[in-house]
Amino acid sequence: MDFQGLGKVLILIGIFLAFFGLLLAFWQRIPFLGKLPGDILVEKGGFQLFFPLMTCLLISAVLTLVLNLVLRLFK
Repeated sequence: MDFQGLGKVLILIGIFLAFFGLLLAFWQRIPFLGKLPGDILVEKGGFQLFFPLMTCLLISAVLTLVLNLVLRLFK
């Protein structure tokens, strides 16, 4: 069993969990997230649907860049 590879995977998981935890903790304080052009809000009567499409795309792009940088450091 390759313990060095397992250690790298555990470090990456820890970094991801820390980043995700910080994002959740400070979500309300980030002014533009959830209010970008392209975020969908539908209100009809007592029904409300909110789908943050552009926010999801932005977060996906940032996480892709961060993960690629981290993986290059651990190669």
